[in-house]
Amino acid sequence: MASIQKRPNGRWRARYRDHSGKEYAAHFERKTDAQRWLDQETAKLVTGTHVDPKTSRITVGEWCDTWLEGYSVHRASTVRQARTHLVRIKAHFGDRRLSAIKPSHVRAWMAALKTEGLADSTIYALHGRLGQILSDAVHDGILARSPVSRRTSPGAPKQRAYVATTEQVWALHDALPEHFRPVVLLGAFAGLRVAEIAALRVSDVDFMRGIITPAIQFPNQPLKTDASRNAIPIPQELALELNRVPTLWGSDTLVVGAFGRPVAPYTIETAFREARAAVEGLPEGFRIHDLRHYFASLLIASGLDIKTVQARLRHSSAKTTLDTYGHLWPDRDESSRAAVAAAFTLQNSARRSSSPNSIG
Repeated sequence: MASIQKRPNGRWRARYRDHSGKEYAAHFERKTDAQRWLDQETAKLVTGTHVDPKTSRITVGEWCDTWLEGYSVHRASTVRQARTHLVRIKAHFGDRRLSAIKPSHVRAWMAALKTEGLADSTIYALHGRLGQILSDAVHDGILARSPVSRRTSPGAPKQRAYVATTEQVWALHDALPEHFRPVVLLGAFAGLRVAEIAALRVSDVDFMRGIITPAIQFPNQPLKTDASRNAIPIPQELALELNRVPTLWGSDTLVVGAFGRPVAPYTIETAFREARAAVEGLPEGFRIHDLRHYFASLLIASGLDIKTVQARLRHSSAKTTLDTYGHLWPDRDESSRAAVAAAFTLQNSARRSSSPNSIG
C-alpha cells in the first residue's frame, strides 16, 4: 500500500509498506518530489533491491565487526586470516556507508594495493574477502547489491610452482638433522602439508600395510578439508624408513625436536630454511609446501590420471589439481596432433577404397 497526502503544514507525506508490513514515510515540499521518491522505493520492492533506510546507513567498519562475530565459528587459523584482511578493509573503507561503495571504488583500491607493492595473491585474497563480507550484507538485507564482482577483480595470480629435482630432494633430506629428515619424506613422497607433518603421530601410520591416515594438524586442530582425511598409500621402502623414527626417538609423533619431543611448524621451517641454503639450485623462497609439488610431479610423470592425483594430494576438487599442476601432464601437443592425424588417415583411407581406380 502506498499513498501521498498533504499535511496541515503544507508539506507532502509519502508512505508505503514493505513486504513484511513495515511502514516507511518521508516528507517533501513538493508533491512531484514525493511521487518520485515513492516510485523509486516501490520499484525497489518489486525488483527485490529494497533496503531499510536505517540499515543502509551502516558503515563498512560497523558491518565488518558484526560479520566477524558470526564468522568466529570457524577454526582459529581461519578467523586469524580474516582479521588480518579486515584490518586493511576497514582502514580503507571503514568510515564509508555500505550503500556508498561503488565498483569504481573497489577497482581504485585494487590499483592502490598494487602500487603499494603487495603480492598479486594478497591483492586477490583481499578482493575475495571484501566480496565475501559485502555478499553477506546483501544476504542480510542491509545492502541492495554487492559492488564486488569479476569486473572489479584484479585477476587470480598465475603461478607455476617450482618443482625440485630428485637430487635436490635427497640433498635436502641429507642436509637436515636426522630428527627432521621425516619432514622431507612426508612432504615429497606422501604430499603432507607442514601443519600435518608436525602433528602426524606414529599411530596415524600403518607400517605393515603402508598407509598414512592424517587425523589432525598442528596444534591438535581439524584438518584443512574433509578430503585431507583421505588415506595415503605408501611403498614399503618409505614405511620402513618412517618406522625407524619411533625406534630411534620413542616419540608419539613422526617429526621431533633435538630432544625427541613434538615441535611446532615454525621450528621445522627454521631448520628447513637452513638446509635449503645448502642445496644448489633451489630458489630462495622454496618451502616445505613445495615438496607437495614434487610429489605431484612424481605421480603425473608415472602416468596417473587426474582423479588419482587429486585423491593422493587430497584436493577437494579436481579443478584445484588441474589449475595447479595441469602444465605438468606431458605430451598434450603431440597427443592432439595424433588425434587429428588419425581422423585424416581414416578419411583418406575411405577415399582410396571408394575410388574407381582402386584395385579391388
